[in-house]
Amino acid sequence: MASRIEITLKPELIDAEGELLRRKAGDYFGIQIDGVRTVHIVTVDADLAVDQIERARNEIFTNPVTQISSLAPLPVAADWIIWVGFRPGVRDNPGATAVEAMADLLGKRFAQGEAVYTSRRYCLQGKHLTAADVERIANQLLANDIIQQWRIYSAADWDPAQGVGLIVPKVRLDHTPTLTVLPIDSDATLQRLSKERNLALNPNDIPVIRAYFLDPRVQAERAQVGLSDPTDLELEYISQARSDHCNHNTFRGLFHYTDATSGQRETIDNLFKSCIQTPTRQLQQQKPWVVSVLWDNAGVGRFDDAHYYTITGETHNSPSNMEAYGGAITGIVGIYRDPLGTGLGSRLIMGSYGFCVGPRDYAGDLKPRLHPRRLLDGVIEGVRDGGNKSGIPTPFGQVLFDHGYMGKCLVYVTALGIMPAEVAGRPSEQKTILPGDAVIMCGGRVGKDGIHGVTASSETFSAHTPAGHVQIGDPYTQKKMHDFLLEARDRGLIRFITDNGGGGLSSSVGETARFSNGCEIQLEKVPLKYAGLDQWEIWVSESQERMTVAVAPAHVEAFLALSARHGVESTVIGEYTDSGKLHITYEGRPCAYVDLDLLTAGFPQWTFAAEWRDPQARGLIEPVLGVPGDQNRLLLDMLARPNICSKEWISRQYDHEVQGTSVIKPLVGVGRDVVSDAAVLRPVLGSRRGLAFSQALLPFYSRIDAYHMTACTIDEAVRRLIAVGGDPEHLGGVDNFCWPTIEYDPLTNPDGRFKAAQLVRSCQALRDMCLAYEIPLLSGKDSMYVDGHLPGRYGETHKVSALESLQFSATSVIPDIERCVTLDPKVPGDRVYLLGDTRDELGGSEYYDLLGYVGCQVPRVWPEPFMARYRALAEAVEQGWIASAHGIFRGGLGVHLAMKAMAGQMGLAVDLARVPVEGNPTRDDVLLYAESAGRFILTVDPRHAEAFETLCKDLPLACIGRTVAEPRLTVQGSTGQTIIDLSVAALKEAWRKPFGDLI
Repeated sequence: MASRIEITLKPELIDAEGELLRRKAGDYFGIQIDGVRTVHIVTVDADLAVDQIERARNEIFTNPVTQISSLAPLPVAADWIIWVGFRPGVRDNPGATAVEAMADLLGKRFAQGEAVYTSRRYCLQGKHLTAADVERIANQLLANDIIQQWRIYSAADWDPAQGVGLIVPKVRLDHTPTLTVLPIDSDATLQRLSKERNLALNPNDIPVIRAYFLDPRVQAERAQVGLSDPTDLELEYISQARSDHCNHNTFRGLFHYTDATSGQRETIDNLFKSCIQTPTRQLQQQKPWVVSVLWDNAGVGRFDDAHYYTITGETHNSPSNMEAYGGAITGIVGIYRDPLGTGLGSRLIMGSYGFCVGPRDYAGDLKPRLHPRRLLDGVIEGVRDGGNKSGIPTPFGQVLFDHGYMGKCLVYVTALGIMPAEVAGRPSEQKTILPGDAVIMCGGRVGKDGIHGVTASSETFSAHTPAGHVQIGDPYTQKKMHDFLLEARDRGLIRFITDNGGGGLSSSVGETARFSNGCEIQLEKVPLKYAGLDQWEIWVSESQERMTVAVAPAHVEAFLALSARHGVESTVIGEYTDSGKLHITYEGRPCAYVDLDLLTAGFPQWTFAAEWRDPQARGLIEPVLGVPGDQNRLLLDMLARPNICSKEWISRQYDHEVQGTSVIKPLVGVGRDVVSDAAVLRPVLGSRRGLAFSQALLPFYSRIDAYHMTACTIDEAVRRLIAVGGDPEHLGGVDNFCWPTIEYDPLTNPDGRFKAAQLVRSCQALRDMCLAYEIPLLSGKDSMYVDGHLPGRYGETHKVSALESLQFSATSVIPDIERCVTLDPKVPGDRVYLLGDTRDELGGSEYYDLLGYVGCQVPRVWPEPFMARYRALAEAVEQGWIASAHGIFRGGLGVHLAMKAMAGQMGLAVDLARVPVEGNPTRDDVLLYAESAGRFILTVDPRHAEAFETLCKDLPLACIGRTVAEPRLTVQGSTGQTIIDLSVAALKEAWRKPFGDLI
């Protein structure tokens, strides 16, 4: 018999959750709610006595200082009631944690089928609320119908005795697990199966798959184990492995590139190999600190003689677009597993994020599944809970708004770890598998969540995208698994480790089996959340918090015992072999028997037509502008732009102090409210060495040329590192591409050839910049198909494609963290320097966007002279001559002078006539708002000025002003007149205003 516990805050206390809902209803929809009280419901479906339930209520679920609780429905006043709970089969993280807490308290383990379920009852007061209002609040603010269910009651209809909250969302599957043999009598049949089962098979792959299964040798071998035509599990396995998400077919494709302007033609074979792998291998030979790249879950760099750091990046666009919170939390805990699965395992030290969504105040005709405002709230909360609840700091992040992300949002996540250089006498980056090693699955159980995640991510989002690929990450379970596996590593119990991410066991076991050249899996041994899953679902499910570990037979018993001690479920599900086969059975019956080398040979290379047209040929022009009138007003308007204004309300939600390693915080300055150029950690406590991390994201320049977008993005990431004291000789990179569909189709994708050319140019810029700046790519990711089909006001469908986007992450080791620099000026009287020259480069700028233009003259990067500046600045920082340093990024000099003034709560007096320029950009708006790359604003004590100027004597450096005590920014124009005169308070008011009510 299920029991219910209800918990709520004492009446005299403010209900923050209810107040947030009340405010959102008013802000989002204009719905007036007088008050909201939240009741948390815990439903215990277990054979427990009343006194045991009472003990749990008092000792686990109720804070006696702030809360009241009862086993009966609490009498909370309401005009309307909304009940929200999870759907059957969805991971209930608080419920799972409650099971463990109750088992520990009561000394009684829950039996199979017993569980705890959590839900909420929102008690709304408002005399003018209507049923339509409450329905809108329920399904647009409180619940997502993919993972949650809800019920609405008026005060008259509400009967506490009916026991809302006693609903137990069990998955009741009477279905008997079934293995289905699928016909492959023709290509058309297999194509139909691909569509019906969401396999996302490329049409060119279909003849290869059929040819394999029709091969007489293969048929004879399959007959010996009792198989004939392919099973559904085998086709699912092949589709997962061949998906663009897993196999990166686009980047490995053959591109026929044409420059429509010059007529030049070129064939590029394999962008990954030519633009990523080859340059990185070349740089690896030149950089002794590069330890391991391009094969493991993350890249590995040397931090010091005894430690390595690991880094990798990922996106979780498709599931976040469907269910923002679940998609984002799964993305962040998923990327955390990659460093854990790198080498023999690394400890997580930080995460970061990048969110690209539609305008938060969007009020147009398109109807995305989630309004950008709600989508952004969800991804913020998902990444927050994934990091904060895992005990991993999140010290850096970025948020961008653009209409192109209405079709599919972008959710970038990055993770870094640290591991000893040696483990039990072995180099920690090296691992292998021997025949006879046990295949062990650790962590969470398998359910229907996460089915077809990688195939859904390999297609354009539409009404047909399967909802089942959404999962809910559980950071608590993962944290236990993380700690257990690191202890197992240190005891020398792990031979090989990898994460169970995209494709689930299909990918993790299928890929690791190549190291021993075979495996045998008994699928019935895989722990399940509930009975009734078909064999193929067990194999491809991406249910979270799981790792696959190879353990030598002699260590299996010790490994399992340690796992039990940590409260982590680990199960031997098979063994690695040298048979050359992926051999899967279920209760002794064959499910799969496939050659491992099938997926590495024989499939055709994808081919793309790519046609570049320069900006002028596409109709872009450089506008002719008059002289701006009120420059004060212009600067305030620029500071209030959504892509420039304060995002403090987001940064404040992320814990960056956990683990105690933070050196340079995400928010710096006197008020701790201005975003730092980069983050710096001290991952090895007691050491003076630091690890600097930065990211850059500049998709707006893609409107002109993705080559220069990529070059500027990389340059910005590097400048951010140099600004905090990074070492220009130790620069590591992570490229993370998100691109709209590039396959040409005259009806559905008529500009596919141009998007393909943009990808080619972007990759070429990546290659050129990494070689010039000597940046090995430690890791990387590509996520294609960032398009969506959205209904309009009258039911028509609109295709919306995201901007061609690249997030570039960069790392640098800092020898002495006491030499680190922040962006805020420190004292009045320091000289203000501008390092780097300004060009007439307003194309794609925030200034042009404010005025409604794109332009042509996009910022460009000149690596050799830029790197000379960076080395000089690094030397000046090392000498202690730089009081503050800040790169000039989106918005140009004017915006970033304001950033420095706001950070230091100090005045700056600046003369634009002194700004170093190349060419003749003498217009004040160009000098203030051009986004030319390679520039810094620096403040220097006058005592160090001569030495600094001597160091930079051959560089474009000028003293353009000074810091002053009065908190005021004054800018003298090129003709000698004061054109900007604003208090720091006015600057900050404009900068904070757009999202100020969210802080």
